[in-house]
Amino acid sequence: MRNQKELLVASKAFTSETKWLSWWHLLFAIGLYLICLLIACSSLPLVIRIASSCISGLIVVRLFIIYHDYCHGTILRKSWLAAAILKFYGLLVLSPPSVWSHTHDHHHKHNSRSSGSNSGSYPLMTRDEYVKAGFWTRFGYALSRHPITVFSGYLTVFLYGMSIRSFFLHPLRHLDSGLAVVLHVSLLTICWYQGWDVLILAMILPLVIACGLGAYLFYAQHNFPSCQLHKREDWHYVLAALKSSSYIRMSKLMHWFTGNVGYHHVHHLNAKIPFYRLPEAMNALEELQSPGTTSLHPRDVFACFRLKVWDVDRGHFISFREAARV
Repeated sequence: MRNQKELLVASKAFTSETKWLSWWHLLFAIGLYLICLLIACSSLPLVIRIASSCISGLIVVRLFIIYHDYCHGTILRKSWLAAAILKFYGLLVLSPPSVWSHTHDHHHKHNSRSSGSNSGSYPLMTRDEYVKAGFWTRFGYALSRHPITVFSGYLTVFLYGMSIRSFFLHPLRHLDSGLAVVLHVSLLTICWYQGWDVLILAMILPLVIACGLGAYLFYAQHNFPSCQLHKREDWHYVLAALKSSSYIRMSKLMHWFTGNVGYHHVHHLNAKIPFYRLPEAMNALEELQSPGTTSLHPRDVFACFRLKVWDVDRGHFISFREAARV
């Protein structure tokens, strides 16, 4: 078995990009999304239109992973055309490039520390911090990790958190956040003039599905039963990837829709591995084949949402009830 440094070096063998394949994944997903959108806005039976709208929401998730890889500098780095397409996409899905790059880079550098800034991730309190906190601090913390907040990611995480809030906090630094809100409201207005069905099926339903699923996936990637967090002095980048980032079991179809985001421990080991090479890297590197796992099964979703507070002494997450009992 390799040590941490050797594993990181070994992972570099999978960081090479096949440029035509990156373009194929991007253009095919865009084309499929536009087809689904046209069907959703057509005069076909409503059940077909709703189904097509839901599928378009799942394709938005796949496109987000391509956008995410681009922001990491993993694929299509030197293409001005890809930059124009994907940065515009970031505005469309309320994930402005300036905000996403800043917060997500911070997340990778501080993934799953048991103390310190939680920028780019869900708030995290230790048991001692929770016990000492006042009512409103506890309430805000509980609200931030509540299932309704997570699955309402369209409004809570993306529209408010990544766009409106970031713009008002730092308007000059995040001008693109303001632009994303203006663009979003404009598109909502245009769709509204086309009819309530177009508004819902072309804009609202796809984004509710994409943002809700995306927000939950990000939650489950670092809040799962076997997750291990570490104090600042014990933290190591590779250790955090292997022990604090999950592998989310899915069907092949859902792995496609989610752009292999379930292989999150591989991504955290080396963010320069293109999303379409993550399974290859996991299969080739023995150290990556025994990750902490979860799934999209309701039982596992419920188990992840029960994890609220990090107990430093026990070395695992506990529920609010357990924390209050202490």
